[in-house]
Amino acid sequence: MKHFLLTAFLLTASVGAFAQTSFHGKKITETGAIPATQLASKMGDKAQMPAKIEGTVESVCKVKGCWMKVKTTDGQTMRVTFKDYGFFVPKDIEGKTVVVEGLAETTTTPVADLRHYAQDAGKSKEEIEKITQPEKALTFVADGVIVKR
Repeated sequence: MKHFLLTAFLLTASVGAFAQTSFHGKKITETGAIPATQLASKMGDKAQMPAKIEGTVESVCKVKGCWMKVKTTDGQTMRVTFKDYGFFVPKDIEGKTVVVEGLAETTTTPVADLRHYAQDAGKSKEEIEKITQPEKALTFVADGVIVKR
């Protein structure tokens, strides 16, 4: 009986460990991922660059998981969207580690899009109305995402 209980416990624990990783979009691996904090320096003055990064999720679209923000450097974040709007990520992954592979770009996001993102994030009407300037920032279009923990 002790062996049965021990086996059952180990099986449950191992299934739980594997369930912590999920894949979204194109199936990718973690191999070759750089920390999100190094992406800007690796890009230098390039307008875009293929990349694979690992970072921590700061926030996620609360409507359907159609974008997320990943922490970069000095308290900054980078918006990650998903290629061709073809897949989404779970809405409850804030604070989890992700690996994303795709195209990093320096873009300018129009005010209308910024307000839409703020609405998706559940911001108040007052916060949304304060958005009056476009935002130039590092963004990422992911082909695939691994949610690690």
